[in-house]
Amino acid sequence: MSLIARHIPSARLAAMGAGLALLVIVLDQVSKLWVLNGLGFMEAGPGARVEVLDPWFNLTMVWNRGVSFGLFAAESLWARLVLIGFSLAIASVIAFWLTRAERRLQALAFGLIIGGAIGNVIDRIAYGAVADFLDFSGLWFPYVFNVADAAISVGVAGLVLDLLLSETGKKSAAPSD
Repeated sequence: MSLIARHIPSARLAAMGAGLALLVIVLDQVSKLWVLNGLGFMEAGPGARVEVLDPWFNLTMVWNRGVSFGLFAAESLWARLVLIGFSLAIASVIAFWLTRAERRLQALAFGLIIGGAIGNVIDRIAYGAVADFLDFSGLWFPYVFNVADAAISVGVAGLVLDLLLSETGKKSAAPSD
C-alpha cells in the first residue's frame, strides 16, 4: 500500500507525530548538552571548533539570537520573549493540525516541526540564544545549525512532499471525463 492510500486513524497519526516531536526534542537537547558541556563549547564560547571531517564537516559553536539562520537577531529580553512566544504559538497551531492529520507523512512532518520549534525554545529560555554547532560550510552551506533546525527544515520539506503526493493521488484517483 502506498504512503498516501493507507488510511490510519487520526489519533494514531497524532500519537506518531507527537512521539517524533518528543524524540526530536530529546535528541536536540542531548546533542546540545554534549557539545556545550562535553566538548567544552560553553566555556570556550562562540567560534570554538572541533574538526571532524575537515573541511566538509566540523562542529563550530555559534549562539543564534535570531530566527532561522540568524535572521532578525534579538538582543533584548523583550525581543527574545517575542521569539519564544511566536515559536510556541506556531508549535501550538501545528499541534492542532497534527490532531487532524490524515496521512502518515503529514503527521511525521508536523512532529518534526513541533519538536524542532520546542527544542529551540528550550535553548532561548535556558541560554538566551539557540546553540548551533553543525557546520557544513566546507560543502558550500554557509550556515551553522543544530538538530532542531534540521528537523524543522526536513519537516517543512516533508509537508511540501506530502502536498505534492496527495495532490497527485487525488488526480490519479479522480474519474476521467
